[in-house]
Amino acid sequence: MQKNARSAPSIYAASDARPTGILVLSNGTILEGIGFGASGEAVAEVCFNTAITGYQEILTDPSYAGQIITFTFPHIGNVGANDEDLESLEPHATTGACGLVVKADITQPSNWRAVQHLDEWLQQRNIIGLSNIDTRALTSLIRDNGYINGVIAHNEKGEFDIEKLKAKAVCWSGLEGLDLVPVVASTAQANWTQGIWNLETGYATCHSEPQLKNLDPSPSVQDDNFNVIVLDFGIKRNILRLLVDAGCKLTIVPPTTSAAEIIALKPDGVFLSNGPGDPAATGEYAVPTIQALLEAKIPTFGICLGHQLLGLAIGGKTIKMHQGHRGANHPVKDTTTGKVEITSMNHGFAVDANSLPNNAQQTHISLFDGTNCGLQLLDRPAFSVQHHPEASPGPQDSHYLFARFVDMMKNHALSLRGT
Repeated sequence: MQKNARSAPSIYAASDARPTGILVLSNGTILEGIGFGASGEAVAEVCFNTAITGYQEILTDPSYAGQIITFTFPHIGNVGANDEDLESLEPHATTGACGLVVKADITQPSNWRAVQHLDEWLQQRNIIGLSNIDTRALTSLIRDNGYINGVIAHNEKGEFDIEKLKAKAVCWSGLEGLDLVPVVASTAQANWTQGIWNLETGYATCHSEPQLKNLDPSPSVQDDNFNVIVLDFGIKRNILRLLVDAGCKLTIVPPTTSAAEIIALKPDGVFLSNGPGDPAATGEYAVPTIQALLEAKIPTFGICLGHQLLGLAIGGKTIKMHQGHRGANHPVKDTTTGKVEITSMNHGFAVDANSLPNNAQQTHISLFDGTNCGLQLLDRPAFSVQHHPEASPGPQDSHYLFARFVDMMKNHALSLRGT
């Protein structure tokens, strides 16, 4: 037995060095390792992600607010960090995960795009890291027993009050019933014009750093492009880029924006973004807005939390999953085409397919567990998916959904003209 073990049951650290980082789970399990990144402590839900690349996009995804990510891929940090692979709108804000757990020590960056060591990057964003952990054992614990709350802590002196950390983990209420959207979402209206990233030439439509402000006009955003209002619950940058590339002129609005305010902007379509927390909690204020937009028959497209909120708006229910779906290798079947796509996923709640009304058709299902991954309305121009078709990180099999949204807006415009 390792001499620094605190209590049983435990998953012991892989290193004999004095632990400077610790993860204390609400079931009493203690994981000791080497801390890195920010110092301090954070309580959150512990989950795992099976992606083998794209850790910077994952850590800055606002949908990960309130979570500590266990990476199943052992070598995290070896390509460093850069200024481009960010998914939160505010480039220096802590709007994603609050902690990460990894197997191997963080090595020096070995990538031509790296401008910073991951450890320094994490410190600047107040994200706590823990290495030298048996991540396979931790992942198995979550897989077998379901989600578990925990406290991750980093102290250079290795001084931890175990009982205090354990009590904090036990007392935390968890994500069910928790609305985290106000922590990550926009607070003011803004335009977005940046197109998709090109490794050789840079962004297709805007080379300046995008902020929550009006950007300079972009060549690809023309007056005849579709005017799309983005209801921001924690939007990812690459979703916005792909909407621009598909031919949309974007206006981002805060999550509490009313339907009347949105309709006053004369949208051709509305996009419901991804985001963190319990959809039922966010739905307290978001669902009435979405219902009014559906009643107005405005073409609507939702992703992730946006999908769940659309499901709630039409009378469906959402459920907390056993372990969730997080990774870049999830097979999903599009039942409207029969096509199977490999997708990127990040969600711990799901729409209950059995709760959907008769005017809704299930369009996508997970081939891992059969859970709902998409729906479309039969009497309104609206559809949504649970997975992340923007693929940041992940495969690009589902990029066609952005064109499907544009086609919906085109067909709706033609129907209004009577042609």
